[in-house]
Order: sequence, then structure tokens, then C-alpha cells
Amino acid sequence: MPISALTGSRLRERRVALGLRQADLAFSVGISASYLNLIEHNRRRIAEPLLLRLAEALDQPVQNFQEGIAGTVLDDLRAASARLPGAEVDRSEDFAGRFPGWAATVIGLHQRVAGLERALEAMNDRMSHDPHLSASLHEVLSAVASVRSTAAILADTEDIEPEWQGRFLGNLQQDSKRLAVGAEALVRYLDNAGHAEEQVLASPQEELEAWLLAQDWRPSDASGLASAAARQMAAAWLTQAARDLAVYPAAEFAGALDALGPDPVALAGRFGGDVLAAFRRIVLQPGMQAGLVVCDASGTLTFRKPIAGFALPRFGAACPLWPLFAALSRPMTPIEMVIETAGPQAARFRVRAFCQPYFPQGFRGPELREAAMLILPEVGRGGDALLVGSTCRICQREACPARREPSILSA
Repeated sequence: MPISALTGSRLRERRVALGLRQADLAFSVGISASYLNLIEHNRRRIAEPLLLRLAEALDQPVQNFQEGIAGTVLDDLRAASARLPGAEVDRSEDFAGRFPGWAATVIGLHQRVAGLERALEAMNDRMSHDPHLSASLHEVLSAVASVRSTAAILADTEDIEPEWQGRFLGNLQQDSKRLAVGAEALVRYLDNAGHAEEQVLASPQEELEAWLLAQDWRPSDASGLASAAARQMAAAWLTQAARDLAVYPAAEFAGALDALGPDPVALAGRFGGDVLAAFRRIVLQPGMQAGLVVCDASGTLTFRKPIAGFALPRFGAACPLWPLFAALSRPMTPIEMVIETAGPQAARFRVRAFCQPYFPQGFRGPELREAAMLILPEVGRGGDALLVGSTCRICQREACPARREPSILSA
């Protein structure tokens, strides 16, 4: 088992707990006190035979001094340190080893803040662009205006004939019911805004994507969808997936993906298939950590498969700096670059984008374009990266040259 970078700290803590002097422990294992001092402060690597003697002298299993900190814990601590400019990132393992409880608390707070940021992104999309919310507010305001108008007539007119008075009272009752139902639906809708699993789906596209996510992006039929439009879109998606699979068979594609990597153009050349179909096959490959966004010629996102750390807007316009839109203006030209997201949890991704034109009505018909962007985790932080966001409303880069509107996160 490899020796941990925390071995020295653990040796020191055990020695102090036993009340041993440094010189006495050093003498018992045949080394100098100064050399032991360097070991205990993690400034010298320790050979395994010496570690065995020290463990025996300290009456502890050698494994107690060998085991390192789980990589996920260190990754989470480093991510949390991004929020604290003065954090000593290089001492994360020492901190986690000596104070595991505090490390867990820091990680928990970091994850809570990240969850609140995701909820803010979802709420921003709803408040800014959600057509369902707009319709609900319109319904409530319309009912309020009707109630107020009818009540004003009844209050200000003294000699209303009984027949008209009955009509006005009937209208008032109906509008009051409409107001109560609309207000209840609006409150329920907003209450669900922070819970992705309970969110009201505002469009067939969202319903389709939620259905795909629930089935791990490998559905077998279009059952389980509420709206007819979503079922129609699901049927089209399944037909397209079957065509993609026929051109890129599962076993052969897995082998080619291992050999060529997630390169849609190279894979399309290997199989003689459609480049955008290769994008879809890559992102739906079991165990593949990748995201995908697709847009049409208007720039509207028509498909979204998320990847952790890269926020995708549910409604409205995305960041105009995405390579997806650069590809849209340069058909049949592969684009690859490293991007870095905005915010204290900045993450890097390697993206590959491609736009393909279509002519469904033949030579004299209109040209349609579809562009896709594959999003892959980028290992390492070296080199330049294109700074991008999700959408201007929640992007914290105030100096962005492509900003369309102020961010709601501005100080």
C-alpha cells in the first residue's frame, strides 16, 4: 500500500498522544531526532521498513499511517476552496486527515451553496422566460381586473335593476372562482420551482428531456408521456436513435470510440455516417461522461443533455460565446476548443461543435441548419480557455464583451 502524504502528521499525533519525546522515539527505531522531525512535518519521504519500525514502536497497525484520503474528498475540498481566495489548496489532504469532521462540514456547506446556485439558475429561467408562468400571471391579473370592475359597478350604482344586479353578482362569483383557482395554481407552481423532480414542465421539449433522463437516455417506447406533442417528439427521437444505431452498431462503435476517442468527424469517417449522428451516439454511449446541446438555424436549443458543472438554460437565449453558435455560422467546419465556465466553481470543458446543412425539399427548397456541441470534461488547468457562461442573467463576468443585459447576481 502506498505511503500517504499525511504519514508524518499521523506519526507525530500518535507520538504526542502516547507522551513520547521525539528523541526517545527516534532512538528506539535507530534514526536521529532531527531526521524524525523532518518526517513528522512531512518534509521527508519515509521508507517502508522504517515505517514498519515506527508503527511497531507506536503500537499501531502500519495501515493507520499508510492510508491516504479518498480522492473524492480532496476533489470536493479543492472545489470548495475556489470560493475562498486565501484557502491553502496544497494543504487539503493535511486538513482532511487531521480534521475529518471539519472537512466534511466544509464540503457539506460547499455542496449546499452549489445547490442553491442551481436553484437560482432554474428560478431565473422560470421568472424570465417561462411561458407557463407568464400565462398564469396573466390569468390572475385578468381575474383581479374583472372582480374589481364588477365590484366597482355594484358599489357605485344605486338603482341597478334586479336582473342586471343578478348578472353582475354571477359574474363576480365566476371571476372570484377563476381568481382563486389561478392563484392556487401559481402558488403551487412557484413552490415547486426549487425541486427539479416536481417542476411543472412548460413545453413538450422539457417533457421529452425529463422522460429521457428518467430512463437514463435509453428508452424503448414512447409510453409514460402526458402530452400528445411530447409523445410525437419521443416517437421521432426513437426513430432517429434507431437510424443512428443502424449506421453505428453498438459493439463496433464502442471499439471505434476506444480507438479514436470522442471525435465525431473521425467516427463518421470510419462508419461513413452522418456527423451529427456520431455526436448523438457518443453522448448516449453507456458510461460516457459527456453533455450535448443541439440548436437549429435560429439558435434555439432543440435538445439538451446536461453534464455536471455546465449549466444549460431551460428557456431563452444561451451564452452567445458558446462554440455551438460559431459552428452555426460555419457549416461543415469542425470547431474544437477548451472553455471555462463562470462563477466561483469555474470548471473547464473540451467542446467539439459542428454544423450540418440540410435540404429536405431538394435543390430549390430552403437550407436548414442544425448544429451540435459535445461537452467533455477537461483534465488539468493549463493553457488558455474561452470564458463562457450559461446566460447573461446569471453570468458573473461583468466585463464580458458579449453581455446583453446586467446579471441579477451583480453587486
